[in-house]
Amino acid sequence: MSRKGVGLAAFDRSRITSAQYASHGNNLRSSHSTSIATQLSVFRSLLQQFAQTHAKDIRSNPSFRAEFARMCAAIGVDPLASSSGAGGKDGGGSFWAQMLGGSVNDFYFELAVRVVEVCGATREENGGFIGVKEVKDRIMSTRMEGGAEITDDDILRAVNTLKPLGSSYSTLIVGHKTYIRSIPKELNTDQSAVLEAAQLLGYVSVSMLILNLRWPRARAKTAIDDLVSESMLWVDKQSDEWEYWSPGFMLEVDNGNAG
Repeated sequence: MSRKGVGLAAFDRSRITSAQYASHGNNLRSSHSTSIATQLSVFRSLLQQFAQTHAKDIRSNPSFRAEFARMCAAIGVDPLASSSGAGGKDGGGSFWAQMLGGSVNDFYFELAVRVVEVCGATREENGGFIGVKEVKDRIMSTRMEGGAEITDDDILRAVNTLKPLGSSYSTLIVGHKTYIRSIPKELNTDQSAVLEAAQLLGYVSVSMLILNLRWPRARAKTAIDDLVSESMLWVDKQSDEWEYWSPGFMLEVDNGNAG
């Protein structure tokens, strides 16, 4: 009987100890969460002071603007996201708009409109699949003298403001190049591989894919035909074997020759 009593007492002590550990763990988690929330609040306050002090540089200097955006991202602040509906007292508007006035915020939304215009104007040429650099160059070529300098980073952030439009506008990376897709179409693995190969020389051919990717002829032809039908590759029938050129590469060459 005595052994049984000792066993029960030990069980009770173990249960009490487990409860104490659980309580201590909950206290630590609560304290840690409070500490993180306090730190983020301090960081946000410092970020706001920084933004107000350097507002002019953020508006006019693309490098400064990109660094500020990265600082925002580091503490989980989306500078272009609206605060309306989240208990904001400012009646909505983005984080940047609240801290810097509307000009920076308007800059990105106006840039997004220009991106949409370029994508729309070139869709028949490239099938709704255009390089970020090409979009930037086209916009820069039409800006007024003294207009704001823009970067690839600015273009990407402008595209992000188009997310409410659904899947029609998004970015994707093929090989070493970032593209804007302005049609609700996903590239499959074979199509991505063909476009990546076309970046090297500017074009691909069926025999090139068979040799380098070790694809059967039917697979290579199907991937190329799909891209041609979407105007993502252009056909050159002058060679002995047809060549399929990347529109973006051809435009870059033309622009280089024009320069």
